This record gives sequence, C-alpha cells and structure tokens, in this order.
Amino acid sequence: MKTVVSGVRPTGRIHLGNYFGAMRNFVRMQHEYDCYFFIADYHSLTTHPNPEALRANNYHILAHYLAAGLDPDKAVIYTQSDVPETAELYLFLNMNAYLGELSRCTSFKEKARQNPDNVNAGLLTYPTLMAADILLHRADFVPVGKDQEQHLEMTRTFAQRFNHVYHTDFFKEPQAFNFGEALVKVPGLDGKGKMGKSEGEMNAIYLTDPDEVIRKKVMKAVTDSGPTEPNQEKPEIIANLFQLLRILSSPEAYTFFDEQYNQCQIRYGDLKKQLAEDAIRFVSPLRERINALLADEDLLKKTLRHGAERARESAVKTLTEVRHIIGF
Repeated sequence: MKTVVSGVRPTGRIHLGNYFGAMRNFVRMQHEYDCYFFIADYHSLTTHPNPEALRANNYHILAHYLAAGLDPDKAVIYTQSDVPETAELYLFLNMNAYLGELSRCTSFKEKARQNPDNVNAGLLTYPTLMAADILLHRADFVPVGKDQEQHLEMTRTFAQRFNHVYHTDFFKEPQAFNFGEALVKVPGLDGKGKMGKSEGEMNAIYLTDPDEVIRKKVMKAVTDSGPTEPNQEKPEIIANLFQLLRILSSPEAYTFFDEQYNQCQIRYGDLKKQLAEDAIRFVSPLRERINALLADEDLLKKTLRHGAERARESAVKTLTEVRHIIGF
C-alpha cells in the first residue's frame, strides 16, 4: 500500500477552506493509503509562538481532525515533537542542503520581508524540516497546495542528493498527491480570493465559530450595487458569494438566487441570510463534536500517544537505515 504524509501547523483553528481543501479528502484517503497526518509544532517555532498556547493548539488541531472523521486506528495522527527521529533526520538533511538554494526559496523570501526582525535559521531551513517529515516515512505521495509545491520539489532534491552522496536508492522521490478531481476552492468573505487566516478575522468561517459570529461575518460579506443588465457576467466579489452558496446551500437555493441575479432582481440581503443559515447548519455539528473532544483531554492525550508510538515504528526503521548508510 502506498504511503501518504501530510502536516498542518498548530494555529488553533481550522476554517471551511481547510475542511473542503484537505480534511474531507484525508478522511477518504485513510481507507486507501497508509496515512501519516502530523501536527507541525516544530515548524510553528519559526514564528516564536506563545509556549502556553502550543499544547492547546495541538489539541485543537487534533480535535478538528477527529471531528471531521479521521480514525486514529486507520491513520497515524501524531505531533512532530513526539517523534525525535524527525529532528535527527532534519540534521542529516541539513548537512547536504545548500545556503543558496534555501535562501532562494520563495516562502523564505516572503517571510523575511514580512518579519525582518525575525529571520531565523529555522525559517531558512524550513524546507529541510518539511523534507524530514516526508522522508521519515518514505512517503510516496504528499497532498500539497500551490504554495507548497516548491517545498515538495526541494524534498525530491534532498532525496536525490542523499541517494547520490551515499550511493544508494534508499529514499523515494515523493510526488504531489492528485485527488483525481478538481479541488473545491472556498473563497473568502472579502470577495478577493480564497478563505484564509492571513486575510483577516472576518474573511473566514471557522469550524468553531458560534452561530451569531457566522451570521455577522456572512452579512458583512462584500457585494456590489447589483446587476444592471439581464444575464450579465458576475464580478469576482459576487461570483465568490455564489461559489459559497454552491458549496453550502441546496441546488434549489443556488438556482433561485442565480435566476434572481440574471433577472436583475437579486436582493443580496436575502442571499446572505440564506447563506448564513446554511453555513450554520453545516458548521454546527462539527463545532459540537470539536467542543466535546476538547473537553476530553485524556482522550486527546491517549490519541497522540498512540499516534506517536505508531509513527516512531516507521521513523526508527528509517533512521536506523539512514545512520547505517551514513556510516554511524
């Protein structure tokens, strides 16, 4: 069976874009592949998080995973810091990673521009830590978004280089995972692009948002003054709103408002009210499951211990062979 590896930084909250973009597909994948899903708490240290919040954020991500349907008996779910072999492989890969290629990485240059007072070594070597996460389990596939494609290419480079330097074919060259269909793009409420945390609090609907917060966010979604001609093309801010409607509402509701728009009779307030209630209907059961899981800290601890044990079985095998290949 092929192996899939994917990780997420412990930011504490997950929004609808994350759910439709990855989590829903992870639930399907766990039945077809050997899946390792990790919480990237080492990665989060590049931005100096609050130490008190780190463990709580790990629990939040785990609760979201379990609420969405990931089964810890089918998929291996663990935190990066519970598998020390990750750090050791990270060290070995850094010995063959070059300053020039790391400093040219697009994400490094962007982060350095955004945070000029915190350009740390961990930020520079972020791609080698990501490579360690992937190669640790000798992954065949990695689900990645457009913003992570360069990192995956670097992972393949590091795998090739290790094999070349030590005259082996030990590491596979992992490929980007293709779900076999167009991924659902969830637009943000600001009307400009995809839903995301970096675009501001009001841009995203989180899976733990209370009902009134969801209503407030949706009712403040950006719109225009309305169509002036029948069947005119929708501008981006309105097309995004209809995309949310397509994802969260019934086909009948979508058709009704689409016809209203085409007939120049659209009332955006009515559309937003429909969208808000449908978003609440979708989010509410997930929020209840997440909150119930967060209230059971013993279960979360047990789940992460179980995941760490299973992840280390794979990791120890890899590191034992890597150390032998290197000559230790």
